[in-house]
Amino acid sequence: MKKTVLLAMALTLTAGPAFGQGYRIPEQSINAVALSNAYAANTNGADSSYYNPARMSWLDNKWQSEFSLLYINLPSIEYTHNGDAAKNSGSRDENFLLPNIHMVSPEMNNFRFGLSVVYPFGLSKRWDNALPRTSAEEFTLKTYEFNPTVSYRFNDKLSVGAGARMIFSDGKVKSNGLVSGAQLVRDLEGDAMNYGYNLGISYLPASGLSLAATYRSKVNLEIEGNATLSNITTNKHYAGYAEVMVPAPAVLTLGAAYTWDKTTVEFTYDKTYWSAYDKLDFNYAYALSSLDALLSGVFDAPGAKNWTNADSFRFGVTHRCTREWTAMAGFAIDKNPVPDSTLGFELPDSDAKLYSLGAKYQYNDRLTFGAACLYSDKESRSVTNTSAIKPNGTFDEAAAHMVSLGLRYDF
Repeated sequence: MKKTVLLAMALTLTAGPAFGQGYRIPEQSINAVALSNAYAANTNGADSSYYNPARMSWLDNKWQSEFSLLYINLPSIEYTHNGDAAKNSGSRDENFLLPNIHMVSPEMNNFRFGLSVVYPFGLSKRWDNALPRTSAEEFTLKTYEFNPTVSYRFNDKLSVGAGARMIFSDGKVKSNGLVSGAQLVRDLEGDAMNYGYNLGISYLPASGLSLAATYRSKVNLEIEGNATLSNITTNKHYAGYAEVMVPAPAVLTLGAAYTWDKTTVEFTYDKTYWSAYDKLDFNYAYALSSLDALLSGVFDAPGAKNWTNADSFRFGVTHRCTREWTAMAGFAIDKNPVPDSTLGFELPDSDAKLYSLGAKYQYNDRLTFGAACLYSDKESRSVTNTSAIKPNGTFDEAAAHMVSLGLRYDF
């Protein structure tokens, strides 16, 4: 039987926020939010540790730190079914608060050391109506990335950097609905700790010009936990171990920034290698086929995803208005990786345009306050399916609002 509902922990990742490309959250600092993440060649604070560790070499020779709180609001996504108004529905509003921490050391024999704590993937998607609840009553993911980094300065023009990615993920999923006339219910929780790396290079070929490249490796999130799966109609139940692997995809970023007088402009290109997400396959303590054919067909068969690599184009402007005040603005275009054939209620993704603003106020030589906001406008998207539990209609009004508040402290 063809798989019709995606399982558990795997879906906690695909149920990411509707403002990013796929389930990725690239904005992890005040500057990144303010510049729509056009932020690789001109990282100029402690958040260099995360966005391009090679850029740590060009910072002032002292301890630098940044602490910020990111607020994300995801308004309801409206779904209009083709030909059956009774199946129209809307997702719940979602609100999140995510703290971010970045630190960079003074120079030590041409080396600098940094540490970032960020939240690069996840969040949540919840539906209350019968059709989407069959596969997406609730999907929630929390990820925490610890990213220690180091840079080495060869000379006044060239620096390289590298870091270790340590990602902890914690997920929960619930669904409850009718499949082939039977009521299927699931309740799953799991977590994982997995590892990768990131690399960066910064080159200053001429006065005012900065070039950069970064690469963030794929991390396979090998999530393990406990599952309770039930076919209420046949009174068959599974309670026990479950595991699944989904990718946190690799990302290549190329950036160029130019500064004249008090203004810096940066163009950044991202390629996210979503093609790593080609299918979902998962395991239990034993094969579900020995328990119930429908549970096995719905929850135990590998499911194709066939996502494609996706591009992002980002542009940011930073202007030093006065000694105390700095203004920032950004614009970006995010292409989505999800094909029509595998689009679902857990992540009705579409192409997006991002608009952002921000400002920083330097209180004294050590303390700077900052604020930024971003709006992501997602395009409407229509899909056609003959399956009774997959979307067959149009998703509208997907968007995101983001506000970051924080401070920078040098010591």
